[in-house]
Amino acid sequence: MGIIIWLIVGGIVGWLASLIMRTDGQQGIILNVVVGIVGAFIGGLVIGPLLGAPSINSGAITIMSFIVSLIGAVILLAIVNLFRRGRVR
Repeated sequence: MGIIIWLIVGGIVGWLASLIMRTDGQQGIILNVVVGIVGAFIGGLVIGPLLGAPSINSGAITIMSFIVSLIGAVILLAIVNLFRRGRVR
C-alpha cells in the first residue's frame, strides 16, 4: 500500500511543480509522477539537510516532506528547462 501512496503523492508534487514552472501542458500523468519522485530525491539530498526535514521518499509524508519534495521537483524542472531551452522560465 505504501508504493501506491508514494506514487499518488509523487504525482501531486510533480503536478504542482509543473504548474509553478509553467510546463504543465507539456507533461502527462506519468511524467508528473516521475518528476515528483525524482524531485523528491533531489530535494532530500539538497534541501532536506538544510531544513532538517526528509522527503516523501523516506516514507514520512508530512507537510515539511511535501515542501522539500516540491522544492526538489521545481529544481529538477528548472534544470530541464535550462538544458532544453537555454533559460529557466
